[in-house]
Amino acid sequence: MKMKPRKVIVSWSSGKDSALTLLRLLENPGYEVTGLFTTYVGDEVPFQATPITVVREQARLIGLPLLEIPLPQVFPANEVYQSLVVAAIQNSGWETEAVAFGDMFCNGIEAYRRSYIEPAGWECVFPLLGEESRQLALEILNRGIQTILTTVDTHQLNGDFCGQWFGHSLLEQLPEGVDPCGEDGEFHTLVVSAPCFHGQLNISPLFVEREERFHYLRYQISASDSQ
Repeated sequence: MKMKPRKVIVSWSSGKDSALTLLRLLENPGYEVTGLFTTYVGDEVPFQATPITVVREQARLIGLPLLEIPLPQVFPANEVYQSLVVAAIQNSGWETEAVAFGDMFCNGIEAYRRSYIEPAGWECVFPLLGEESRQLALEILNRGIQTILTTVDTHQLNGDFCGQWFGHSLLEQLPEGVDPCGEDGEFHTLVVSAPCFHGQLNISPLFVEREERFHYLRYQISASDSQ
């Protein structure tokens, strides 16, 4: 007897890891992706520094509904963050059986996610967990996921990388010890095009905002839908 696919929602940060997670789940007959959710502070997603308006445009190009979950601060207490996420999903009106995350490293994050997702009655899904970072980086490129570095932690990587496109050339330039996917927080990305997009984001860089530690690419976007 064929099993009915489980309805899953995907944690969407606006970056490459989320896009690869989404693509894998769209290809997995065991799941039916019903929506995306994102957490944000003020008017942008922390770390990526992606304006929530841009995240909405990504969701529109993907063709999935977006559940927006505002946070009171960038690092709220764990219990506050967990309760906000669980309550938002429960109150969304979406039929949800599983929640997916794009985490790659087996560094305790899996247990943390499970600690609040599973008691709510949902399966916790990690399509990328434990896989080798360079292979994942190459898969992102080979699948045609186009991303640009929008945040750089200058304590780990030269700020000149901010605003560069994620590609084979960039991977070769990364210093030894820097994760190819930026999974240690060295950098974060914005997806402008992917196989799951019905069109693309056209990005016009404006300037790099240089704070003491973090550099952020500031930009304008316009969207072009595929015909």
